[in-house]
Amino acid sequence: MSTGFELPLRLLLGFRVLIDELHEELARQGHPGLRPMHGFVFQAIGPDGTTAVELGRRLGVSKQAAGKTIGALERLGYVERGEDPDDARRKVVRLTERGIDCLVRSAHIFDGLRDRWAAVLGEERLAAMEADLRKVTPEELFRPDFPQWFGGH
Repeated sequence: MSTGFELPLRLLLGFRVLIDELHEELARQGHPGLRPMHGFVFQAIGPDGTTAVELGRRLGVSKQAAGKTIGALERLGYVERGEDPDDARRKVVRLTERGIDCLVRSAHIFDGLRDRWAAVLGEERLAAMEADLRKVTPEELFRPDFPQWFGGH
């Protein structure tokens, strides 16, 4: 019989296995040096870009922490800062082609990881597990405050 504390640990371990395997494959495909938090940052930046202040708000971190992360990702070539076409005083952070490439590769890698889990568990069992998780979790898949919740910045 399982104890109550095992469920969250197993869910977290499943998450960790998938994210670690994603990052190993991303590194093989030319995207080394990324951390799990960077995926949340890419999602929070979005297709239209955002400011450092708004990015901090979306991630639940300070403007300074967001700025530090932007600087690191800028040095790695994943984001760039530019002028806001609507307000020249504002700087907007946008994903570069390298950042978009990373997101596209991530989506394909996650599909492959899911296929591997389906091969082990069976497609029906995996689909049932996903359906069951949808019943007990919020509809919104992306919670931008995850980095703060995990203690990241």
